[in-house]
Amino acid sequence: MAADQVPQERAAGFPRHSRLLKHSDFQRVYEEARKSFSGNVTALYRVRATPDGFGPRVGFAVGKALGGAVVRNRIKRRMRAAVSRHLGTVNCPVDIVLHPRKSVLQLDFAKLNGEIQKLFAAVQKGARP
Repeated sequence: MAADQVPQERAAGFPRHSRLLKHSDFQRVYEEARKSFSGNVTALYRVRATPDGFGPRVGFAVGKALGGAVVRNRIKRRMRAAVSRHLGTVNCPVDIVLHPRKSVLQLDFAKLNGEIQKLFAAVQKGARP
């Protein structure tokens, strides 16, 4: 398998159309943000005005203050794994930016998974009109 190919089982968990990728999308979330907090992760979210047929889109903001590139990538990898398990629980057009704390690295994955689940439930509840 080539280095640029992603196995299907990984790609299906967190598809590209469910990711926030553009700087302008992140900026819109920051400008119109509602916030939800857990012990180790902060979620900023905004409801998209026009339903485009897609559900939630999720992005990660892992700053340099959390560590070097290897550490930040490890944090993002753990966050993606947890988000992919609960992405289907949010069924409204919402953009979410997750800000993890450095403690996410030492956190047991089951606890991280629970925090993401609670954050997504709060986003789902707050995004309803």
